[in-house]
Amino acid sequence: MNFVYNLLTERGMTEPYVTYLANAIVLVLLAGVCVTANFVTKKIVLKILTSIITKNRFTWDNVFLERKIFHKISHIVPALIIYYFASIFPGYQTLIEKGVAVYIIVVGMIVIDAFLDACNDIYSTFEISKVKPIRGYTQVVKIFVFVIGGIVIIANLIGESPLILLSGLGALSAVIMLIFKDSILGLVASVQLSSNDMVRVGDWIDMPKYNADGDVIDISLNTVKVRNFDKSITTIPSYALISDSFRNWRGMQQAGGRRIKRSVLIDKSSICFCTDEMIRGFRKIHYLTDYIDSKEQEIAAFNARNQIDKTMKVNGRQLTNIGVFRMYMEQYLKHHPRIHQEMTLIVRQLAPVENGLPLEIYAFVNDTNWGVYESVQADIFDHVFAAVPTFGLRIFQNPSGHDFKQAIRAEMLSGS
Repeated sequence: MNFVYNLLTERGMTEPYVTYLANAIVLVLLAGVCVTANFVTKKIVLKILTSIITKNRFTWDNVFLERKIFHKISHIVPALIIYYFASIFPGYQTLIEKGVAVYIIVVGMIVIDAFLDACNDIYSTFEISKVKPIRGYTQVVKIFVFVIGGIVIIANLIGESPLILLSGLGALSAVIMLIFKDSILGLVASVQLSSNDMVRVGDWIDMPKYNADGDVIDISLNTVKVRNFDKSITTIPSYALISDSFRNWRGMQQAGGRRIKRSVLIDKSSICFCTDEMIRGFRKIHYLTDYIDSKEQEIAAFNARNQIDKTMKVNGRQLTNIGVFRMYMEQYLKHHPRIHQEMTLIVRQLAPVENGLPLEIYAFVNDTNWGVYESVQADIFDHVFAAVPTFGLRIFQNPSGHDFKQAIRAEMLSGS
């Protein structure tokens, strides 16, 4: 500044013009130095750094380029030059230094924010990230950084020590807890969810209270995002997964079997003891041949041992069409290639209801894929509906218009 001032004075300029012009020239020169430094940093240094990172054998460092961490750091270079040359403007030195300090702190917070995002991105490439996500923890660190950064900025502007402001936060703890209530609850919930392995990214969860039924796609400090099967996104507060109940289907997916639990209603009036003709027909069914032979021998031995009067069907033990059909379905499922044979497999009767006798199939498909599961379940019950008449049974259903037409037509024919 003195050099420019003296140079202008020697050329015959007088006050106050010499001061204004000297300040303007120095300001232009300083701006030129900042622009040059910024150009060198971004066009040369950053290009060299980018080339080194992209050509090495590591892939994780590419994330720092994607998050533009080095690009954001480069903004500090012009600020440091301005801070260093602030003394050439004595009347504004303090103001300039404070303004540049605030700018550097803000840039530093932005760099730390990008760095934490990059760390989370790198961590997400590992399989453990689905079990132990760190997104919630990085968000807590961000909050801490921005709070401390804000305190340092205020302390710098008012010219006081940050410790003085920090000591005053105790009185504001209630207000702070109210402001950050969701974040505090979310942090506690994130720790519990992670430590207890309650939910992971990729898990299928079902939470009717929030209309959530789909795959977890993101776990953050405050929210858990679920992509429903209709492709909509449901956002659930993290602490809700602790305070409310939800269903996690991970166990089913890991077990490798998906449950079938469905029943058909058998018309109770079609249930009867098996006749000799029916037994001869059942013996021709592959899955029942051995069962019929062994069961007849067992029944005959029991009735002979107890001297049962065979003239009445209700005496002693007899085969029933519902019992034979239940055994047939059990054998059918045991021979089905899509049914998991190492898991529970039952064909059972439930309590009779006004609509008939429920015959329930309880088994597991050996493929957890939704489409495969539905296809196998449909195939099994297609077979059930088609096989029921072979055993002299009827599926119960409420009368339809076709049934009434048939009844009317039969009555008209009988009347004529």
